[in-house]
Amino acid sequence: MNLLKRSERSREVLNITGDSLLIEDVVNVSRKGQAVALDEEALQRVIHSRTMLEKLVESNAVVYGITTGFGRFSDVNISRKDAIQLQKNLIASHATAVGDPLPEETVRAALLLRINALSRGCSGVRPQLLERLIAMLNLGVVPVIPEQGSLGASGDLAPLSHLALVVTGEGEAYFKGERMSGAEALAAAGLEPVTLVEKEGLALINGTQVMTAIGTLAYYDAVNLLKASMITAALTLEAQLAVPDAFDPLIGQVRAYRGHQYVSEMIRCLITDSKLIGSDTIKVQDSYSLRCIPQVHGATADALDYVRSIIEVEINSVNDNPLLFPDEGKVLSGGNFHGQPVAQAMDFMAIAVAELASIAERRVEQLVNPALSSLPPFLVKEGGLNSGLMIAQYTAASLVSENKVLCHPASVDSIPSSANQEDHVSMGTTAARKARKVVDNVASVLGIELLAAAQAVDFRGAENLGCGTAAAHRLLRQEVDFIEKDVVLYPLVNRAIELVKSGRLVEAVDAEVNFC
Repeated sequence: MNLLKRSERSREVLNITGDSLLIEDVVNVSRKGQAVALDEEALQRVIHSRTMLEKLVESNAVVYGITTGFGRFSDVNISRKDAIQLQKNLIASHATAVGDPLPEETVRAALLLRINALSRGCSGVRPQLLERLIAMLNLGVVPVIPEQGSLGASGDLAPLSHLALVVTGEGEAYFKGERMSGAEALAAAGLEPVTLVEKEGLALINGTQVMTAIGTLAYYDAVNLLKASMITAALTLEAQLAVPDAFDPLIGQVRAYRGHQYVSEMIRCLITDSKLIGSDTIKVQDSYSLRCIPQVHGATADALDYVRSIIEVEINSVNDNPLLFPDEGKVLSGGNFHGQPVAQAMDFMAIAVAELASIAERRVEQLVNPALSSLPPFLVKEGGLNSGLMIAQYTAASLVSENKVLCHPASVDSIPSSANQEDHVSMGTTAARKARKVVDNVASVLGIELLAAAQAVDFRGAENLGCGTAAAHRLLRQEVDFIEKDVVLYPLVNRAIELVKSGRLVEAVDAEVNFC
């Protein structure tokens, strides 16, 4: 599977070329603070593009968003003396997003993606604007962007306008963890506001960077959850003394989905040397939530491969309008800002990842229900006096049901705007936000399965675990003791969830058995 390419880049500074960004680069810059610099060839493209735009302005050519108004006002000519005011008005009037602020890491990712898109040299911005965006990213000036208000065409107009406000010294931003005005944040970083000139306001806000930033980070976390889900599933398989036949490679060969084969291989790796798997000699086959792990988790793996292919294209795309092609001498108005590819991928990802939680919750039920296993009811001694993990399963069920609501696709919706000029939109940012929430919910369900499965295998004898599952069990037991009797449970649940969410579970197992 090609879920994530292992990056060989180890340089302290990421070189921005416009067409070579990796998903891991987005994570490293947004979450780990890696610095960026503009590639020299990209700089020359930007200069070339700007030179073309300035010649168009001098010739009084009619070009959308440069010498005309925006949206429904595209047939209104704007004089050259009003060109700068036009860009200022655009940002001010379009900054209408509402709701809670997006996480700082998401905004940093969006800023990186905007820089990457502009560096392709199709947007007509000045090099100094691009340099200012890079300085903001490297110095930690993070615009405050409310999360709601995008239709996903023309891109993320409203949220990106909040980003653009800070460039001009307006709006709000975070700097070193403090929220302040955009002007104060720039000053604290030693930067001056930029006065936007022809095309620059439109170039900053006409694009899919917010939906793609949310989606890229959610995808990265979803890949971690897929791997974690195989670990928690393998622990449950051992606790349930499962029949190993379902993971035989012959089954995957005659229904040749790559995801199925990948998951079966990983499960076999995790349970290597297990004395629990197959030890129930009476049982012929297991319930679907155990037996169909390769089919269900494998389908999610295949779906994530598709999502990766979309993200890799989008993070290296130019998606504003109009586009300048200096070598061809053309200025073209099109629709690269339309977020439909991303919207559909985000809906697909939400559906695919939600199934990891759906099947995991059923495995938790297998563990806690004495009618479905030979384990103590709700995995606790002295049941009745103690309730054990009874209500932890409730929580998992609640999250699974919430995901069913969140998985209703946003990309099938559209609503006309701008006096019907923009009469079909993608709702891509809504799709990405929903996918992000689904990913978070799935992490919680897998944390609950980890807790329950570890409790169950302690009743079976943890010394009998396979190589990979033993590593997972050891890690959990460093954070959470075996539950002898009822205790306040939520801190233990949260510790298990954090092991899943942080990637520590996958890292610990990978260190033991080269799982990834």
